[in-house]
Amino acid sequence: MKEILKNILDWLEPKVNYADLRFVQTEEENIEVEDGILSSYNVLTNRGVGMRVLADGAWGFAASNNLDKISLLKTAAKALDIARASALSKKEDIKLAPEDKHIDTYTTPIIKDPFQVSPAEKIDLLAKSTKVMLKDKVKKSEGSLSFYKTHKIFMSTEGSEVEQTIFESGGGIVAYAIGEGDFQKRSYPSSFGGDYATRGYEFIEEMNLLENAPRVAEEANQLLTALPAPIGTMDIVLGGSQLALQVHESCGHPVELDRVLGKEISYAGGSFLTLDKLNNFTYGSPEVTIVADATVPGGLGTFGYDDEGVPASKTYLVKRGKFVGYLTSREDAFKLGLTSNGAARAQSWNRIPLVRMTNINLLPGNLELDELIGDIKEGLYLDYNKSWSIDDKRINFQFGTEIAWEIKNGKLGRIYKNAVYQGITPEFWRSCDGISSEKYWHIWGVPNCGKGQPSQTMHVAHGTSPARFRKVKVGASK
Repeated sequence: MKEILKNILDWLEPKVNYADLRFVQTEEENIEVEDGILSSYNVLTNRGVGMRVLADGAWGFAASNNLDKISLLKTAAKALDIARASALSKKEDIKLAPEDKHIDTYTTPIIKDPFQVSPAEKIDLLAKSTKVMLKDKVKKSEGSLSFYKTHKIFMSTEGSEVEQTIFESGGGIVAYAIGEGDFQKRSYPSSFGGDYATRGYEFIEEMNLLENAPRVAEEANQLLTALPAPIGTMDIVLGGSQLALQVHESCGHPVELDRVLGKEISYAGGSFLTLDKLNNFTYGSPEVTIVADATVPGGLGTFGYDDEGVPASKTYLVKRGKFVGYLTSREDAFKLGLTSNGAARAQSWNRIPLVRMTNINLLPGNLELDELIGDIKEGLYLDYNKSWSIDDKRINFQFGTEIAWEIKNGKLGRIYKNAVYQGITPEFWRSCDGISSEKYWHIWGVPNCGKGQPSQTMHVAHGTSPARFRKVKVGASK
């Protein structure tokens, strides 16, 4: 395959301003269990080559899963034709930020290859975990595991040649309680599919799904008889899982430079973090520092190189409350006179790279969790997302959580259900006056971030530890 790709680049090089080729092969295993019984088991393999061509100052893209040389040469010719046709209606020439030539390999460091663990062992874990949750009012339980092995070869007319093998593992369990005219759910280790990481099967073993299943079921039962969350303005603490979604929606998306430049307006929306605010806007309190870091071990957005052949990096987005950076591609970085920070990523071989999140992390503070909670006289501790809503500029939001705990005189108390909180992004982050320490910090994998037309689902992550916010509007959904 590498030899074929080199031949195609040789054919393209005298005809284009720039071209890159991406061979991608993904092996995928998905397991779903309901009430102790296997409901779905799928093994998939998908491979193909995507080709980007920059000719006459315009992009052309074509892709194929026919991998013989003749078919791929036809695909390259098609990408070239598309670029030339696009150039007829261009408003300006597309230019790319400079990037060094890279010849390298990268492989996710893992301890236990998930594809070498038997399906029977994985199914048995989910079967036992879901079965044990069927107690009292828990009438339905689910568990899932997913594993990915992605092999990529990237080559460009600038001489880069990068080969990567990336492993991903994840999953979780859910208990559904029904009764008292109500329906409640509890998830572990996080909501909407659980937690994910660029790690091996050891990550699943460390989740201790079976050991946590009884507690998850008990909390689902407790939620049925719990009071609705109180309504008012009060101090809150967001747990790490919910805070990950808060970072995702109110920081990760608005710092995507293509959104700022208007390229995603029709589908994903724009951003309130417009160009005039760069280095000139107070996003949050001095406690708040947020970074994009594709190098952190285990993060679902961790890799060696992005899909433009740019090395993984760490970039400050918000530094001690000040907005200081965007996520960029080579094309968009050029418009700001910057170099790309390696955030151009594609879902697969048949999609173009877009500006996407990597690991967008809220850096930890220095407080113990009991100190964080202890400074609240009356408030709520909220965690595990249940619902979300945010406008297309990413500024007005409302989020609901699976569970909330009363905070009274610095101590956790009774459970509340159907809690929601709302705010305006910069006002909310400016109200943050405490973040717990690295001891409580965890990188939460989010495998379902959508963007682009045609739509692409990207795997990203967010490192968080519980944080405190003052005078937040809270209430209860019906």
